[in-house]
Amino acid sequence: MGDMSFRGTWTALVTPFEEGGERVDFAALSRHVEDQIASGISGLVPCGTTGEAPTLSAAEQLEVIRVVAQVARGRVPVMAGTGSNATATTIKASQAALEAGADAVMLVMPYYNKPSQDGMREHVLAVAASVDCPIVLYNIPGRSVVDLGVAATVQICERAPNVVGMKDASGNVIRCQELARALGDRLTILSGDDVLTLPMMVCGVRGVISVTSNVLPREVSAVTTLALAGEWDAARTAHRSLAGLHGAMFVEPNPVPAKAALAWLGKMHDAVRLPLLAASDATRAKVADELRSLGHTPVGTAAAKPEPRANVGA
Repeated sequence: MGDMSFRGTWTALVTPFEEGGERVDFAALSRHVEDQIASGISGLVPCGTTGEAPTLSAAEQLEVIRVVAQVARGRVPVMAGTGSNATATTIKASQAALEAGADAVMLVMPYYNKPSQDGMREHVLAVAASVDCPIVLYNIPGRSVVDLGVAATVQICERAPNVVGMKDASGNVIRCQELARALGDRLTILSGDDVLTLPMMVCGVRGVISVTSNVLPREVSAVTTLALAGEWDAARTAHRSLAGLHGAMFVEPNPVPAKAALAWLGKMHDAVRLPLLAASDATRAKVADELRSLGHTPVGTAAAKPEPRANVGA
């Protein structure tokens, strides 16, 4: 557990679908994982927000994790998103993910039922007691509504030694500084917002769980590698060059623009599952403009053939 390094650039993997979105495209997923590893990514995170986990069946989630782990073959660690708003379900999903080959699990804070700080703490502690693996907390108030506070995070770290990290997508750099001051090296914080990666690393964050690295893994990895080496001027230049693409990744709900970008690059279909819709023409154009500005060109037929706006999943 202590040998796994939660730093650098981890990719929050998209889940490729076959045209129409009814089935997971496991061949495209395997190619995507190979591309990520070849590009120097630090770790892989299947079945998170970017992986459209809410629209995957339990069986699909397990098979996605299994395929990612099999393709990775220990070359990089795999951290599976297993969180839900039911503690018993989260425990079962976490245990199953480990059996499928994951090295660690990521727990989003319970959404919709709006637990208290004490409730979130007890939820995490119950899951932590049920698995023997590193756990990374995922705090994203914009999606979950609840916001795990510093005091509750400290209490979790005092009682659950396998809670080793946090993906912070609160957008609150001050919060990250408070956590770093309270916990020091006890908890590794990773940015959950690509656009904030470098500002947060200046405050002690150790890397990012990235959406943009699905599209340009080598370039995003360069930012965190330079920052961790203390080469701040070079890191700043690299980070600024990606600002437009980071912004383009969120002009529509994630992962819609990321899949549009990957289709433009010929990597996979851009199919998503309802209630998400495939990218609008305006989003496709913006994504293409940003990629061209970074020296990339469209590849293959997937980039030229728009998917239907609505795709219904299994």
